[in-house]
Amino acid sequence: MQLSLYHKLIIFHVFLGVAVFLFKPLALLYFIFTTFYFIYKLFTVPQKNKTFYVLLACAYIVGSEVFLRMNNGTFFYEASKYLVIIFVLIGILTTGFSTKGLSYGFYILLLIPAIFVAISNMGIETNLRKAIAFNLSGPVCLGLSALYCYGKSVSFQQFKLVLLVMFLPVVSMTTYLFLYTPNLQDVITGTESNFATSGGFGPNQVATVLGLGMFVMASRFFMSKENKLLKIFDLVILGAIGFRAIVTFSRGGVVTAIVMILFFLLLYYVKVNVRYKRKIFFSLLAFFTLAVATWIISSVETGGFIDKRYANEDAAGREKQDITTGRTDLIVFEIKQFLEHPVLGIGVGKVKEKRLEETGVLAASHNELSRILAEHGTLGIVAFVVILLIPLFHRLGNKSNIFFYSFYLFWLLTINHSAMRIAAPAFIYSLCILNIVYEKPALHRQRIIAKR
Repeated sequence: MQLSLYHKLIIFHVFLGVAVFLFKPLALLYFIFTTFYFIYKLFTVPQKNKTFYVLLACAYIVGSEVFLRMNNGTFFYEASKYLVIIFVLIGILTTGFSTKGLSYGFYILLLIPAIFVAISNMGIETNLRKAIAFNLSGPVCLGLSALYCYGKSVSFQQFKLVLLVMFLPVVSMTTYLFLYTPNLQDVITGTESNFATSGGFGPNQVATVLGLGMFVMASRFFMSKENKLLKIFDLVILGAIGFRAIVTFSRGGVVTAIVMILFFLLLYYVKVNVRYKRKIFFSLLAFFTLAVATWIISSVETGGFIDKRYANEDAAGREKQDITTGRTDLIVFEIKQFLEHPVLGIGVGKVKEKRLEETGVLAASHNELSRILAEHGTLGIVAFVVILLIPLFHRLGNKSNIFFYSFYLFWLLTINHSAMRIAAPAFIYSLCILNIVYEKPALHRQRIIAKR
């Protein structure tokens, strides 16, 4: 059987994961190559394909961000977000943007006053540049990406390619994770989020991207017109990614992936004809069987600790008091800061510093909403309402995007358990307001002879 380009790309990214594991500096070379490759493509592709290539470039960087971070594969921590911003700006300058999307420019402007508040309250230990870069790079990435995507159209086939390109680096990261901890029993001793099973990096970020990969592969599986053997190939990859996502012991990314898949299936089932509805039913049986098998394997490999984790129990089987693993305390602290500084907030990046001063705990926010309240005050509320409602109003007039609810909920759920630490929620948000054009089947006109 001759391998398709899709399968060749999958195999290449498996080997890339192996290569980076064996020689870590290769990650930086990989980042440099992809950066210059996409910049070159964006300046050389025909104008009619520019939007498609901007989305491809952003998608690939979003998919590779966490893999690069865990291997020191960028020059600085927020590099991937800045790169997405650069690609989007190239798109805005070369293909323009819809004036209807200017609300996102207003959203960005609402975030600026908190910078001056932070400057006026700058402490001795404050590194303002880093604080702003860490806390505003995500929102600015969202605002510019959404401004660019609003009103833009791509074909359904192009959109599926964008998702595939975003998925490919996840294959590399999954391969790397299997090599990093081949024997889980050696590193799992409790029910807390596990850095060892997450490649030595933050389990929350790793699980978020793996969950996104789960969704892309699941949607591809249900939409695929390939033969059974090739669909089984996709299921195996999906199972491998799902397994590694589960054993990070970070629940947010896995639960978000499940929600995304459910909402996609609902919209896709409504859209397809009767013949495909029957195919979806049989695909669901295979998918459900895979899900059960993956969970059983995860349970066995973790010695039952994963069952306790999702049951909100500790290693001894006792129910934990706080299902949010400390996030509630962070949110309460940030709401308290908002109530004390309701107009302009305490300034960009000040929550972490303030928490250390008052509680002695150095912890970054996990929740974007409570963070924006504390740091931006009432202007933050307005900013959040803007980005919360625009996609919903857009959806009322354009229901072409069958991924809309999946992507919108990915953004909303992710910013509530992982804030905007990575570029994924910002870019995925922008994809939900794209217009998707579906190819119409050729019409076979028959000559009608009138009966006399």
